[in-house]
Amino acid sequence: MNKAAIIVAGGKGKRMGGPIAKQYLPIGGKPVLMHTLEVFYQLDASIELILVLPGDDFSYWKELCQEYDFQIPHQLVAGGNSRFQSVRNGLHSITWTEGLVAIHDGVRPFVRQDVIEESYRVAETSGSAIAVVALKDSIRKLSDDGKSTYQERQYFRLVQTPQTFQIDKIKKAFQVTEIQQFTDDATVYEHQGWQVSLIAGNPENFKITTPEDLEYGEFLLSKRKAQ
Repeated sequence: MNKAAIIVAGGKGKRMGGPIAKQYLPIGGKPVLMHTLEVFYQLDASIELILVLPGDDFSYWKELCQEYDFQIPHQLVAGGNSRFQSVRNGLHSITWTEGLVAIHDGVRPFVRQDVIEESYRVAETSGSAIAVVALKDSIRKLSDDGKSTYQERQYFRLVQTPQTFQIDKIKKAFQVTEIQQFTDDATVYEHQGWQVSLIAGNPENFKITTPEDLEYGEFLLSKRKAQ
């Protein structure tokens, strides 16, 4: 079974407040992206790793790989003007027509290997596998008039990545014109009328976005080393 992983890292990291995009900032002694690629590679070295970056960042990324002696094999693909376009570019780089592809945010380096493994297993039989976690807090729905109503949190899930699919189906799904409702790969898949399958994600698989997230990432890595 052919397997690929598209690691999407096309953002400029404006919310981080610095000149360097968040995916290149170091945690635990090396850039965030290197941790993310390592999780997939250490699970299965045969997974075809595709890293989607802004085309202007290729030289900088190659310099980082040399600086940190990062030798995990991966293919670089230039991203687009949106996440949808970046994922589509990554899908176009896959030449085989049968197999599975996991699509994962490059700034989620704390995904567990068993979650990735389960996503491939479920997607092989059902067509898709979307990592989600349950909500811990109470939630309320806001209306246009400023009022709010209580919502039963057990009916909701927070969506993570990886989002894994049979390659032929997700390639077909991404042939459509991009619309505002495409907030992730699952919504693109659903646009075809297909139901997505949900799997349990891991709570620490958060998306690094702010300086506080980097500090929490350092804490998680130090905790892992201590264990």
